[in-house]
Amino acid sequence: MNILITGANRGLGLSLVKHGIENGHHVYAGTRTIDGNTIGDLKKLQQEYQEQLKIVQIDVTDEDTVKDALQQIKQTTKHLDVIINNAGILNERDKSIEELDLDECMKALDINTLGPVRVTKHFLSLLEQGEKQSIINISSEAGSLTNAYSGDYPYGLSKVALNMLTEKLHATLKDKAIQVLSVHPGWMNTDMGGSNAPTDPTTTADGIYQMIERKVKIKSDYLFVDYNGNAMEI
Repeated sequence: MNILITGANRGLGLSLVKHGIENGHHVYAGTRTIDGNTIGDLKKLQQEYQEQLKIVQIDVTDEDTVKDALQQIKQTTKHLDVIINNAGILNERDKSIEELDLDECMKALDINTLGPVRVTKHFLSLLEQGEKQSIINISSEAGSLTNAYSGDYPYGLSKVALNMLTEKLHATLKDKAIQVLSVHPGWMNTDMGGSNAPTDPTTTADGIYQMIERKVKIKSDYLFVDYNGNAMEI
């Protein structure tokens, strides 16, 4: 499979890249910058898997970089099979609504919701040429209306909106048999999740690939599931 992953330089994104290339897939690893120490781990992987891994600059808040990445990828392949919209931000964590910085709220929506919109908008035509295609939007239990909790306003709002994007894309693409899912990755031991988190991102990555490879059948009224494919409460 040809797989595009955003936010690929660390955390879950990096685990998704590793799992993909180690299992024979071709991965386009999207990162906000292609220079500096932030992509050191990706560069090491690229040296080992030169034929399978290509690093491309994608800032999901900058539509021009998304367009440029599309043109780069088109030079090496005529199709994609999977888009994983993984890039995200968790900000304003401990702020009450009275304390919220609305510019930071807009930033979260820009990255977590509109980022996947930009990527899907421009890469959909390439995805439509693939086989057993999937769009995987990395969501969160914070996007559940029935299990809303206090705090994390920007994150929760942006993930609810991302779940709606998933439903709309599914309604649009179901006749083309393109799988679209919002995936709660679990509380992971990453920079975002913290060192006390119980879930290893490699475990989450493995579960996501089980769904991508259609080894797990999704049984849910909605397309919001955990990394094992179990229905989440919307």
